[in-house]
Formats: sequence, C-alpha cells, structure tokens
Amino acid sequence: MNIIIVDDDCLVSGALKTILEVNGDIQVTAVGADGREAIELYRKYRPDVLLMDIRMKEMNGLDAAGEILREFPDAKILLLTTFSDDEYIIKALRLGAKGYLLKQDYASILPALRAVDSGQIVFGHEIVRKLPDLIQKKTPLDYSEYEINDREYEIIQWIAEGLSNKEIAAKMFLSEGTVRNYLSSILDKLSLRDRTQIAVFFYQHR
Repeated sequence: MNIIIVDDDCLVSGALKTILEVNGDIQVTAVGADGREAIELYRKYRPDVLLMDIRMKEMNGLDAAGEILREFPDAKILLLTTFSDDEYIIKALRLGAKGYLLKQDYASILPALRAVDSGQIVFGHEIVRKLPDLIQKKTPLDYSEYEINDREYEIIQWIAEGLSNKEIAAKMFLSEGTVRNYLSSILDKLSLRDRTQIAVFFYQHR
C-alpha cells in the first residue's frame, strides 16, 4: 500500500512514516506539510491512501481534501487530527473523506489505513458515537419514493455502520458481486457519489 502523509508537525509525520514502514506492505511515497502540498503530492503520486492532518498553515486538510476529491472523486483520504470538533466531522463526512481519526487513538491508525484501502469508511469510536446527533435530523424519508427496495435499504443501513462489501455479503448471505451491484443501484437511485455520501444520507433522513 502506497500512502502519503501530510502534517505540519514534522516530528509527527516523521514518526508516522517510521512506524508505518515497519510493516512491509506499507510504503510512504511522500511527506507534505500543508494542504497545498497535499494536492500537489496527490496529483504526482496518486497514493492508495492519503493520511492528512486537518489544522495546518496555508491550507487546512479539509479544504485540501475538497479540492482533491473534486479532481479525483475516488481518492481515499483519512483525516487525522487532535480535534474532535463537530463542525470538522460534519464537513469531512459531506466532502466524502473515507475516515476521521483522533491522533490520540494512535493504535487505530494502521488498521484504519488498511480498512480505508479496502474500501471501508472508518471513524474513531468517539466520533461514531457522535454521528447520529451531529448530522441534522429531518423528517424520516420514504425510500420507496426513490424505488429503494427492502434489501437495498438493509444494505444502506449496513453501509451507514461502516461495513465493507465483504462484511455485508456475509451478513446477508449474498456474494460480494451481488452487493456491489446493489451498491451501484443505490448510488444511481439516490444520485449519490460514494459510500460515505450514502452514510450521510441515511443519518440525515432517519
């Protein structure tokens, strides 16, 4: 797995690089210090995952993530910060970031990188507890208006809980290919771009 680390604290980025590269399947392709560098490095190296801090000088991680995702909608970005600011979490979700972890949840960084690389959405335990209350609640949605059937709705619920296609397939006794087909159908019917937006949509309309 090739990753890029972007953090304005060189001690943090250096320590992360050293620790992650101990694992033989991880290569830190480049290290940056602000959001503008993150954009340039992403364009140059197209990493499997971009691990990026939020609060940085010049351009913060959320603004950089927004620019990268507009240019590369399939980019896998894992945001890492010392702040569990509610506004940051909501913006990260709506942008389409694949994960948001607190730096103090240090032991979860490596498994989170692997999960994001495999297509999962990852949020730290503290953040997961906040999600239902953070996202503005609206009148419950009638999914039948979008021609979402019961099986598709069940998949939406599992996606909102952060399960991968493989995990959903096991829960529902389906093949991964079938789950992928359902996922494509759901994205098309709801006019959404990716799994993260499905999770946000679900919480917004509970």
